Amino acid sequence: MTNNRVYNFSAGPAVLPLEVLKTAQEEMLNYQNSGMSVMEMSHRSKTYDNIIKTAEKDLRELMNIPDNYKVLFLQGGAHLQFSMVPINLLKNGVADYIVTGQWAKKAYQEAQKYGKINKVATSEDKTFSYIPDCSDLDISPEADYVYICENNTIYGTKFNTLPNTKGKVLVSDMSSCFLSEPVDVTKYGLIYAGVQKNVGPAGVQIVIIREDLIREDLPAWCPTMLSYKTHADNDSLYNTPPAYGIYICGLVFKWLKKQGGLTAIKEYNEKKAKILYDFLDNSKLFKGTVEKSSRSLMNVPFVTGNEELDKKFIEEAKNNNLVQLKGHRSVGGMRASIYNAMPIEGVQALVDFMEKFEKENI
Repeated sequence: MTNNRVYNFSAGPAVLPLEVLKTAQEEMLNYQNSGMSVMEMSHRSKTYDNIIKTAEKDLRELMNIPDNYKVLFLQGGAHLQFSMVPINLLKNGVADYIVTGQWAKKAYQEAQKYGKINKVATSEDKTFSYIPDCSDLDISPEADYVYICENNTIYGTKFNTLPNTKGKVLVSDMSSCFLSEPVDVTKYGLIYAGVQKNVGPAGVQIVIIREDLIREDLPAWCPTMLSYKTHADNDSLYNTPPAYGIYICGLVFKWLKKQGGLTAIKEYNEKKAKILYDFLDNSKLFKGTVEKSSRSLMNVPFVTGNEELDKKFIEEAKNNNLVQLKGHRSVGGMRASIYNAMPIEGVQALVDFMEKFEKENI
């Protein structure tokens, strides 16, 4: 670790690459001889225009985004997409939702304000600890889209096989797995992600939307700012964007390219996750809470089975520079979020501490 930095296992806002933070530090007061910080810069300036355009170009290269998809840098967090998606995509007024966690559930509830929203699959019966079989769902013939939350941050599950949407548009909330592995963008109509988990600081959301889904015939009541067309037509500069956050995202995109792109980062993420899951599978004290076939590479929840012992573990871990391991308030226990920027040394340090804790408390 550098300068007494801790290993931060927070689910978001989360760990950022040290290299990115150092670059931001170096450029904080005077970005590329502009005489000012990016934080102070007009979003209409040539310098900033280059920042946002380069960020989009690098993201397109990383994800191999086809030309018929727009990339939008927006505000409002992923929560705003719970509304923007149905407002913009409901033509027939019907959508099918697969509810595999708290955020998919919230999206499903929010969408009900705008149309007939069907829950076609859920894993709520076992506290969202698995991804249901989605190979032959009862997809509504008139559905405008099928919605998933691809990686469930709270519960540590991941769609390792995409649902069979039977030709319907697939919409995915990728907030906690965005840029953690290669993705075939053409399988989706719309992808969105709050960046504060794997890409940048809180305050930016990225939307990747197929152009034919950007509608001009939205209801008259739709606020201007909630129309994808507004932002697509103005290259994400209709209003003042979250300028500094986008700049940090751009630095992260460059860092990812330097690591070898998404194929290389997935291999690295698999190595990290294996260290932790292998330990959990063989531990006498700690137990993972997710069915093996549904495990996430990004978020790993686990418990001891004793609430007092869980509290003790979290406190002692903190004293050993392993922080933000407390599970989400809705489920308790522990959760290690091991996003792209978490070094393998951090995961190993966690496992070493867990081994020590187990010996002392079993």
